[in-house]
Amino acid sequence: MASEKILILNKDQIRKKITRIAYQILEDNFEEKEIVLAGVAERGYVLARRLKEELRKISSVINVTLINISLNKISSTLQAETDISVNEAKDKVVILVDDVLNSGRTLAYGLGVFLNVPLRKMRTAVLIDRSHHKFPVVSDFSGHKLSTILNEHVSVTLEGFEDEEDAAYLH
Repeated sequence: MASEKILILNKDQIRKKITRIAYQILEDNFEEKEIVLAGVAERGYVLARRLKEELRKISSVINVTLINISLNKISSTLQAETDISVNEAKDKVVILVDDVLNSGRTLAYGLGVFLNVPLRKMRTAVLIDRSHHKFPVVSDFSGHKLSTILNEHVSVTLEGFEDEEDAAYLH
C-alpha cells in the first residue's frame, strides 16, 4: 500500500516562510555588515540562495556570502566538501541552512565543518523542523515546526533543484 502524500506547504507558503526567516535573520544580525549563509547541498543550498535574494531585497547594508556544503550523510564520520574555503567565514556570523531538521545529524555534521574556524556567531535555519532530534541541535530560524510520528517522512521539492514546483509533503 502506497503511503498517502499530504501537502504541508505550497509554493506561496514556502515563499512567505523564506521571507519571514530572512527578516528574523536580519533582526538577529542588525549590527552585522556581513553574514555567511552555508547551505547543505542540495535543497539547503537552494534555500540559502533564496534567503540571500530575500535579504538583498530587505537590506542594503548587509553583505551575504554563500557557501555550499556537500556532506556524506550516511558516513559515521564527518566527510564534507565546500565550494569555497570555510576560512571565508572567519570572524563572521554563519547561518547553516537546510530544508528539514529531523534527527539533527545533518546539521551537526554541517556545524562540524566550522569547528576550526573562529566565528562571531553560529545559527541554524530550516524550512521545516520535525522535532525528532537525536542530536542536541535546534533550529534558530524555522519556517514550520511539525510534530510527526517516527515512521512519517517529510519531503521538500524546490524549483531550481527538481523539475517540480515548490512544495513540502508528509508521507
